[in-house]
Parts: sequence; structure tokens; C-alpha cells
Amino acid sequence: MVRNTIRNALALAAAAVLLSSCAHRYANPIAKQTDQPDKVLFDKAIDDLSHNRFSISRMTLTTLINAYPDSEYLAKAKLALADGWFQEGDAHAMAQAEAEYKDFILFYPAMEEAAEAQAKVCDIHYGHMEKGDRDPMEAMRAEAECRTLLTQYPNSKAAPEVEQKLRNIQENLAVGEYKVGKFYQNKGSFFPAANRYQTLADNYPLFSQADEAVWLAAQNYQRLGDKYERQEIAQLTKVVHEYPLSIHTEEAKARLQELKAPVPEADPVAYDRMKYELANRGKIGVFSKFFGAFSMHPNLSLAAKSGAPQMQGMRPSIPANVPPRAAGLLGTSGDITVSVATDASALDTNPDARTTPPAAAGTETTSAQGGAAAPAAAQSDAAQKPQQKTASKSQPKPKKPAKTPKPKTPKKSAKQPPPKPAPATDSSAPPKP
Repeated sequence: MVRNTIRNALALAAAAVLLSSCAHRYANPIAKQTDQPDKVLFDKAIDDLSHNRFSISRMTLTTLINAYPDSEYLAKAKLALADGWFQEGDAHAMAQAEAEYKDFILFYPAMEEAAEAQAKVCDIHYGHMEKGDRDPMEAMRAEAECRTLLTQYPNSKAAPEVEQKLRNIQENLAVGEYKVGKFYQNKGSFFPAANRYQTLADNYPLFSQADEAVWLAAQNYQRLGDKYERQEIAQLTKVVHEYPLSIHTEEAKARLQELKAPVPEADPVAYDRMKYELANRGKIGVFSKFFGAFSMHPNLSLAAKSGAPQMQGMRPSIPANVPPRAAGLLGTSGDITVSVATDASALDTNPDARTTPPAAAGTETTSAQGGAAAPAAAQSDAAQKPQQKTASKSQPKPKKPAKTPKPKTPKKSAKQPPPKPAPATDSSAPPKP
């Protein structure tokens, strides 16, 4: 008897909590004892929504929105309409829910519920996120929506939860980049492999295997030879400085000493962060390892639990084998202008620009160099003048067009004597026998 009483009391308390949570969002701004028609419609729609009668609830809310555009329940009705689609759960309903939430944020950006609506949009794509080695479209859209909430509503109640979701999303995206780098490395394409690892570590420093990615990037640069020793030293330095608790730290220090490069000190902030992550990192059980291969959704137990996630999109880096001028690192040699040519003979008289290559960026003298800039400029001008003369002399002069021979007229032949006339014959004479 006492057990049944306690059970009933707990059930009533749970029901009261649920009703209070539902009433918080859809609290009636009008007195609850009134019988105004918009209030009646709103209460009926919420009751249908709580009993999963989604179609009836949508019809009632649409009637309220269209019939009472000045109602105090208008904002709550639009939010309830989006929540109905969200609770329905299928692909079509989720697309409609996203559109309704976006519509609510557009019309009511200053309301507290706008942050909740943005969080629901993030949840829609977060729930459809696939593994890192599959289509990353939903993960990228979820990342963009979570960033929007943290940018526009940084002080909202949903901000801490969304921040952790953003770390999970970036963990999943980093797994995809890591596997692409592994593919190139196993294939023997060390340039794209090193570029993938370096891009991964630069854009997702909170990735659970970021230290491994930096170490593999250094290994790939080492395989490419002494020409890329500078890139290898940069990656080894990053391992020692930013990932002091990595399993490759001692190997990186030994390799730096072998290359006679300075060994940096460990960053204390990075040390504390890695220590916290190693202590609070989740573990993947045997059951999850076995059935994880058949699951469509990623396992995010290894995602970071602290640190600020990246608030910018991934920016791919340029491979080390691309020349600096082709990569755009040297810039241009000067301003490029376009004008109409006024002198028609400029193409014939001026030197050919292709004979003098443009100077590299950064060679121009600045005013901070003192009085030596003007003599240097004068000397460069004086040196360019003979070059222009020699360039103009070296150019072949245009050949004169060959004279076309006039057509020969046939010579008049010597006068030939006219043919002798045939002797006249008498038609009346009889023919000779």
C-alpha cells in the first residue's frame, strides 16, 4: 500500500514537471479564464500536438495565424507549428520544420525562443550527420548552423550544449580528412598526404588525433628528401610545442636534434588541455567497436570536451611542391592598369615587354631606407635605358613587303604574211575528166 502511494506521488510529480516545462514555452499571455477565440484555438492546437495529432494541430494553428494576424498568440503559434513538424520526425517533416524555424527567427529575432529555434535547426542536421568517411554535407550544414547560434546568441541557454555539439561535428569532419591523408600515404603520394595532414592540424587543433596527423606530416616531408627539410622541422616543432603529452614527442625531439634544429619548450596551456582531455576522454567498448561498423552515425566519444571550437570554415593549404609564384605568395610586381592607346606606333617603337621579366615582389625600395632610395632608383633607370636600346636593336627589323611582279603581257609576234587567196574557179566550166 505504501509502495503504491509513493509510486502515484512520483508519477504526479513527474507529470507536473512535464506540464510546467510545456507551459513555459507556450505560456498564455492572456488571462487563462478568458474565452477569446484565438486562445481557444491555441489551447486546442497544443492539446492536439501533445497527443501527436500533428495534422489537426497544424490546421488549427494555420487558422489562428490567418484569422488573427494581430493576436498575442501569433509568435507562439508559429513556433508550435515548427515544433509539430519537428516532432513528426521524417525527412519531409524535418525540411518543413527547418523552414518554419527559419521563418520564426526572421520575424522574431529578439525573442528568447529565437535561440531555441536556431538550436533546433542545428539539431536537425546534427541528427542526420553520417560518419566521417561518408557524405559530409549534413555535418557541414550542422557546423554552419551551430556557428550561427554561437555568433548571434552567445549568451543563450543552449550555447554550452551547442558548443559541445560543434566540437563533436569538427571531430567527425577531421576523421574524414585524416582518412583521406591515410589513403594518399598508403598510395605513395606523399605531397597530397602531407598537405592533408597539415590542413587537418591547422583547421581542427582539437581533433583527438591531431598530434598523430602532425607527426605523419613530418614523416611524409622526410620521405620527400632534404629539399623539404624546412617543412619537416616546422611539423616536428609543432609536435613538441603544442602536443607535449603525445606519444611522438620524444621521437620528434630526437629528430630535431638530428637535424640540428632548436628544440622548443612545451606550451603550458596545451599541456593542461591535453591532460584534461586524456583524463575525461570517453572509451569505445567492445560492443560499440563490433556494431559500429554497421552504424550509419559516428561514434563521438573521443571528441574534445574543452577548448574553443573553430569558428571559421576549413581553409585548405597549398602543397609544398607548388611554386611560390604559382601559389600567389609573391604577389604582383606592380599595379595593373588599362588605358586606351593614343599612339598608333607604340607597338612598333616601344621595346617588347616579354624580353624583360618582371621583378619579384618585395624588391622595391621604401621610403624608410633613407636617401639611398633615390640614387638606387636613378641607377636602375640608367641601367634600364641601355637594356631597352639593346632590346630594341636585338629585335629584327620588319622586312619590307616584296614587290609583286606585274603580269607579263604577251609580246607582239612579227607580222606574218597574209595567207594567199585561193584561185578563183569558174562555175560554168565543165569539170575535167
